[in-house]
Amino acid sequence: MNTTVKEKEILRGGQFLVKETHCDDVFTPEDFTEEQNMMKEAVIEFNDREIIAHRERFEKKDFAFTEACMRKAGDLGFLSVAVPEEYGGLGMGFVSTMLVCDYISSGTGSFSTAFGAHTGIGTMPITLYGTEEQKQKYVPRLASGEWFGAYCLTEPGAGSDANSGKTTAELTADGKHYKINGQKMWISNAGFCKLFIVFARIENDKNITGFIVENDPANGITLGEEEHKLGIRASSTRQVFFNDCMVPVENMLAGRGEGFKIAMNALNVGRIKLAAACLDSQRRITTHAVKYATERKQFNTPIADFGAIISKLAEMATSAYAGESASYRAAKNIEDRIEMRVAAGNSHQEAELKGVEEYAIECSILKVAVSEDVQNCADEGIQIFGGMGFSEETPMEAAWRDARIARIYEGTNEINRMLSVGMLVKKAMKGHVDLLSPAMKVQEELMGIPSFDIPDYSELFAEEKEMIAKLKKVFLMVAGAAVQKFGPDLDQHQQLLLAASNILIEIYLAESAVLRTEKNAKRFGEDSQKEQIAMAKLYLFNAVEIIKKNGMEGIISFAEGDEQKMMLMGLKRFTKYNNYPNVVELRNTIAEKVKAENKYCF
Repeated sequence: MNTTVKEKEILRGGQFLVKETHCDDVFTPEDFTEEQNMMKEAVIEFNDREIIAHRERFEKKDFAFTEACMRKAGDLGFLSVAVPEEYGGLGMGFVSTMLVCDYISSGTGSFSTAFGAHTGIGTMPITLYGTEEQKQKYVPRLASGEWFGAYCLTEPGAGSDANSGKTTAELTADGKHYKINGQKMWISNAGFCKLFIVFARIENDKNITGFIVENDPANGITLGEEEHKLGIRASSTRQVFFNDCMVPVENMLAGRGEGFKIAMNALNVGRIKLAAACLDSQRRITTHAVKYATERKQFNTPIADFGAIISKLAEMATSAYAGESASYRAAKNIEDRIEMRVAAGNSHQEAELKGVEEYAIECSILKVAVSEDVQNCADEGIQIFGGMGFSEETPMEAAWRDARIARIYEGTNEINRMLSVGMLVKKAMKGHVDLLSPAMKVQEELMGIPSFDIPDYSELFAEEKEMIAKLKKVFLMVAGAAVQKFGPDLDQHQQLLLAASNILIEIYLAESAVLRTEKNAKRFGEDSQKEQIAMAKLYLFNAVEIIKKNGMEGIISFAEGDEQKMMLMGLKRFTKYNNYPNVVELRNTIAEKVKAENKYCF
């Protein structure tokens, strides 16, 4: 275990809400090692040469080309980054797997989906839950790209409620096989995969069971036609039908009835990887937009010089920066937790499972935030291009269509919003995150007389960090009162959970942007971070406004009379700056830098 893991306190998942994080303890993209930067350059070069240069082939639904690109990615080792060395992989850490996913995913959503489905939910269930025999047999083939994997969970009647699937697995009379019957839908990579991870129910078990199923048409497996989709057009998406498909008993994954657990843990990894997969798309969309805006003239002026466009460019860059800051912060937390568990004697499987599971809240937060930011970024990209943005000749409309699926898969954003708060409350009840003590302190503070002293804000981000601490009080105030009022029935109040999760998401991203920038300002000098400081301040200002609205909505939904008045006064107190930032000035600073560099440059 390296010394950095020992020296710093590794916060548990969700503890960012109740414990202060020091800027030196967060990982940032500026901390990439030389090896990681070399990997990044190799992936960017592959993406430019093999994917982006052939964008029109993906848009014309050239499924065979997607498969060919996947084989090339396999030849270069990109499919094996997360796979342990003993099974033919590169055995790199979690940050490196995020990095590859980030920079390989921006050429087209079609390849990104194929890559994500194969390396994540197609391979990972075997590396994390497989027996030694299963791993030796299947993982090297998946890591090299000799075989491709797919994941069969969703059914016509089982989407977000994944455990309600009707596919059955029946033990044969001789006890040697399970006979699988059922129908799966929206299966990515189905058209060219050699292996399925299939979830089915044995008898009347409460929970589904996972199986490794080789794709053999002679064994009762048939595929539907390719789905015609809004975006990710060359991603193979088919229905898969199992008719008396015989699967050897030794191909059961983990134990009987453990499929739901496998599905949920695979989705945790999928969620943070999905956030990574949306990051470089935002960078590239912003770059396309600023280049076009600099060249396009109206009224004898480049449209990039108009305030309306400046505002858009600044907000696009800011969202990308915050999402990147939060994603790599969480990735390193996961990597550190995995290393810590390995050092404590856990197997790689156990360490990775528990490491990712620990940060399931952050995985859901990132999935929601970054998938929505990339959609907004693409939407503004179209707007900056104007009529040309609506044309297939420019990359914007495909980026917008491809981005849309990210809010649906790996669990819809609505499900993930409710999960993030629900998981946090569960952690509090288990004693893993102490929410009760800080929530009670906030209640006491509401009853007391506020201080009217003006603090010393001379240090960089002094007021911003105080503001983030106050925003955490908003969450503790709203969520604490809601848990007291509704107890175990809180999950019945979905609109309240959605409001609470919006507060949670904004706190995590705003804090991540501030901490990254503070760390870099300390080591590289404030002057070098002028625009990043502006982005951190702008993101926080926007976050405060979102939190104000959602806090009010939440409070009014369940509090009445004096309690409501007191909480609304608290909300006002906790969302008030002493010195409001000049938002127009911040945007101008950010946009000027992007325009000068003619690209996303942070």
